[in-house]
Amino acid sequence: MPFEVPGNWCWVSLSDVCNVARGGSPRPIKEYLTDDKNGINWIKIGDADKDGKYINSTKEKISPSGISKSRMVHKGDFLLTNSMSFGRPYILNIDGCIHDGWLVISPIPKTYDPEFLYYLLSSGFAYSQFTEAASGGVVSNLNSDKVGNSLFPLPPQSEQKRIVSELEKLFKAIRLIDNNKLLFRHNIEQIRSKILELAISGKLVHQNTSDEPAIELLKRINPAYKPADNRHYGNVPKGWAVCTFEEILEYEQPQQYIVNSTDYSDEYEIPVLTAGKSFIIGKTNEKSGVCKRLPVIIFDDFTTDSKYVDFPFKVKSSAIKILHAKGNVNPQYIAYLMSVTRLIGDTHKRYWISEYSKMPIMLPPVNEQEKIVAEIEKIYERLNKILAEL
Repeated sequence: MPFEVPGNWCWVSLSDVCNVARGGSPRPIKEYLTDDKNGINWIKIGDADKDGKYINSTKEKISPSGISKSRMVHKGDFLLTNSMSFGRPYILNIDGCIHDGWLVISPIPKTYDPEFLYYLLSSGFAYSQFTEAASGGVVSNLNSDKVGNSLFPLPPQSEQKRIVSELEKLFKAIRLIDNNKLLFRHNIEQIRSKILELAISGKLVHQNTSDEPAIELLKRINPAYKPADNRHYGNVPKGWAVCTFEEILEYEQPQQYIVNSTDYSDEYEIPVLTAGKSFIIGKTNEKSGVCKRLPVIIFDDFTTDSKYVDFPFKVKSSAIKILHAKGNVNPQYIAYLMSVTRLIGDTHKRYWISEYSKMPIMLPPVNEQEKIVAEIEKIYERLNKILAEL
């Protein structure tokens, strides 16, 4: 026996307490499919929800003439896929017919409680037996004999019900914990946003009045600098200056950095980047045309997504602009600022030259830029540690 069980339990082969059979497929199936509302439910794997427990409806029906060439199953029966992703049980809430990609398990009355059997068939113990039974062929495949010969513990029905009750309590607690984790993750993302909001408004770090004002930096970059329109911001923190992105960033067209082949591999060295969520979309073995003038900000000219990059890379699309900080402007600070400065339009157009580069922003003194970046990094590191422990 696989392991010791209480004295009032026993070990049984599944076929001792359930009828196990394989489905059948009338062929060619197209000749049996029907739109008649009185047709027989044709139960396919696609009718089962990925994370669901029950099969409640079907997308297709077959004519009654197909019943003799298939297998009829009934509400309360269990279905199990018999190949590839085998081992996932579902409980039927409908009657219908199944094809040969299914096994049906019909419990004999007064043996297994349906809910207990569902948890039993969903267990790692069941899956390991099915995996072992299905091994050996080119394609992993279960048949009714292999499933029927699997051994399972059989407790008294009253104890099965008590076990199900305790399992339901545990799963409810797990769902509550998972929901709280999702809420907590959402709250952490809100904290990140709030940190950036404080950073770009001069409220995250202490301001040192002895720091060189940002206007001096801007005049070194461009002696003809004139403060940008300040109506958008109102009160500007002392030592800060209002300018536009194009006054502190120069852009480079990406053509020389565009990857020639999308034949990516993790074994290759050079990452291929996008400014969207995926960021690294693959790795290439192309050695020429690699951007090495770092650090930079990559900017998607259509979506206005952006990313800070401090390692050699290539890009896939000509929509990516390569942005370099002018003077000693801190590019990482500007990247944080750009992450909360997006333009979302309903037209497919390029934004950098026409609009984004001309947006007014508040620029802190260089020393304060560095302090802000260090503080953001420190807080984000703490938040990441919290997330890793969830």
